[in-house]
Amino acid sequence: MASQAKQRVVRASNMNFTVLELGEGPLVLCLHGFPDTAHSFRHQMPALAAAGYHCVAPFMRGYSPTEAAPDGRYDTGALSEDALGLISALGYKDAILFGHDWGAVAAYGAAATAPDRITKLVTAAVGYGSGFFEALVTNYAQQRRSWYMFFFQTKIAEAAVRHNDFAFLERLWTDWSPGWKWTPDDMEVLKRCFRANGTLEAAIGYYRATLGPVLSMPVDIKMLAPAMNVPINVPALMFHGRNDGCIGGETLEGMAKLFPKGLKIELVPDAGHFVHQERPEHVNDLMLKFLKS
Repeated sequence: MASQAKQRVVRASNMNFTVLELGEGPLVLCLHGFPDTAHSFRHQMPALAAAGYHCVAPFMRGYSPTEAAPDGRYDTGALSEDALGLISALGYKDAILFGHDWGAVAAYGAAATAPDRITKLVTAAVGYGSGFFEALVTNYAQQRRSWYMFFFQTKIAEAAVRHNDFAFLERLWTDWSPGWKWTPDDMEVLKRCFRANGTLEAAIGYYRATLGPVLSMPVDIKMLAPAMNVPINVPALMFHGRNDGCIGGETLEGMAKLFPKGLKIELVPDAGHFVHQERPEHVNDLMLKFLKS
């Protein structure tokens, strides 16, 4: 069980990362998104450990008990640097990356920057390329789903998310994964992280660092997210829940051409944004087949 995972502190990117780890073998680095924690991978860690992998899930920068970023950086470049820094800090030359949501963004950046250090790439919920950013301009359904990203650019965001013991986070989980029956314990783990000093500001900081500059520039649709149009020379597998209430599957169109070594997209029925937590057996089975192939 994931409860067997050990917790320790690892120094990387000039910060102390708290990580959960389980198993021995090749490294699988699991990177969580928002609103989430390292516990996101509690169903994957035992399966990966049993299959002969050393599975490590850090609390991402700014997410308690990991430190706030000493340089104040929460941009996508910093997230990718963290992934590569953690691989080295854990004593490995290379790793398999599994990223969900912001963790997927970090994983894509690391694989694009240093493909020789990433042996295989598994992502969930967030695609690669300019499709998502183009959808913010051209796709009303995605604009509506992404309302919170715009809301997070405002000064009232922290107070709104914190109100009534972070009820906002429960509403997001419900909206993004409509059929998911999480446990009160799962939600308590999330809220405990967000109640800690600095976590909320850091989590919202990811959105301000990434979307803030885009919103203040003149828009050229062809030039949106140029950093996410670099080909990734790593074999890749992506999971996307068919009922994802946060990001529409249509934003993944054209993504495969950016993966010269192959990309398989698995659209998972009866799952939303937190696909790996909602359909863990399905995801684990397909992931392990991909890693062994």
